[in-house]
Amino acid sequence: MKLRIYIFLLVLIPGIQLFARDSLLTLSEKQVKELVKKFHPVARQADINIGMAKADITIAKALFDPLFNTRIANKTFDGVEYYNYVTPELSIPTWFGIELKAGYENVGGNNIDPQETPGKTSFAGISIPLVKNLVMDKRRATLQQSKIFRQLSEVERTRVVNDILLEAMDAYWNWVQQFQIIQVIKNTVDVNEKRFELVRMAFRQGDRPAIDTVEALAQLQSFRYAQQEAELNFLNAGLELSVFLWKETGEPYTLPASVIPDNSWRIISIPELILPPMEELMLIVRNRHPELQQFDFKLDALAVERKLKFQELLPTVNLQYNQLGKGYDLVETVKAPWFENNYQYGVSIGIPLRLSKGRGEYKKAKLKIAETEINRVQKLLELETKVKAYYNELVTLKKQVANLQQQYNNYQSLQKGEETRFLNGESSLFLVNSRENKTLEVLQKLATLESKFFKTTNSLQWAAGILINQ
Repeated sequence: MKLRIYIFLLVLIPGIQLFARDSLLTLSEKQVKELVKKFHPVARQADINIGMAKADITIAKALFDPLFNTRIANKTFDGVEYYNYVTPELSIPTWFGIELKAGYENVGGNNIDPQETPGKTSFAGISIPLVKNLVMDKRRATLQQSKIFRQLSEVERTRVVNDILLEAMDAYWNWVQQFQIIQVIKNTVDVNEKRFELVRMAFRQGDRPAIDTVEALAQLQSFRYAQQEAELNFLNAGLELSVFLWKETGEPYTLPASVIPDNSWRIISIPELILPPMEELMLIVRNRHPELQQFDFKLDALAVERKLKFQELLPTVNLQYNQLGKGYDLVETVKAPWFENNYQYGVSIGIPLRLSKGRGEYKKAKLKIAETEINRVQKLLELETKVKAYYNELVTLKKQVANLQQQYNNYQSLQKGEETRFLNGESSLFLVNSRENKTLEVLQKLATLESKFFKTTNSLQWAAGILINQ
């Protein structure tokens, strides 16, 4: 009677307790995401690219830096000073293509250029493109494109990290899945070890035949083998996850075997989860997906290039004017009336007759824009298709998880019923083991399906381009 009560208590052992090792360190999905975003080499490389893009902006701004030039020339031969030139000059480029100049001249000698003014003079001038390069020129285009490429590099970082996070999350949930399985099998091994001892005790007391001990031992050995295989899979899954874990110092980090997955996700009832509306996800894809934003910035850069190439279709008409003054009093030189006395001006005009280069470059720029727009439309269709596919899969997985949970409850009831019949002598240990194997099979499938659900959730967020923000 004591033996029967002991067996009855055994079959009423509470359901499998996962994540029981509270004393061990845990690792959550959120923690993995943060580690990947901060320390993974791919994320760091993307940060370097952003820094390089910022440096390119600084380089482009240098084209608008004021420039100080000085020309000093002297020729003396056989005691005769032919010429002596000292001409310091400051030029200031402006955003609108206009260039301002100011400087001094000190010209002397017996054989100076007739175009030069002997003695000390000062000048203040301006150079204006009247047609070509008035709206856009190379300097402005370079700076505008550098700013666009900086924004593009930031979006590229989002895309790259979004991709690496998907791989990391797949590795994480595979690790969680293997841990669930190992815990399930470990609990089953513990139950079967106790069952084997009880059956052997019952055999010694004459309550059970010898064949039952063989049956119980075979079942136990089968689960021990499965436990060893599950432990190996868990260790390998930890190594695969370690690929995505890096230290702040830039060194790779190997996940210790003592670290286990965080179990906070188990409070989530998957069948009761409410998915966001499909229309909301589609709106996020169209407005915020990094791959589409990349196309938008590329189109902005190409639009700047098109404006620049259009300048090749225009004639070159440049006006230069210098206000001159005697001595080094530059202020008085600037105050003097323009185009009345002491001035110099010139107009240069150039018109390409066939405009072959201009027409070709402008057409090529427009074709690049058309090509990029086509690629953007195609990419949008691909992304929307992926979102729909993952969304449909997620809806199906919710139903399948609910179905498997019901199956597990049913098989568990059947197993307990068979164990009760076994205690009453109405069944065999073979049938009890068969029920137990089926229950374990469904439970492992449930663990796999739950892991697949969270993987698909991450895939849906990745397809929408928002995994990095979750």
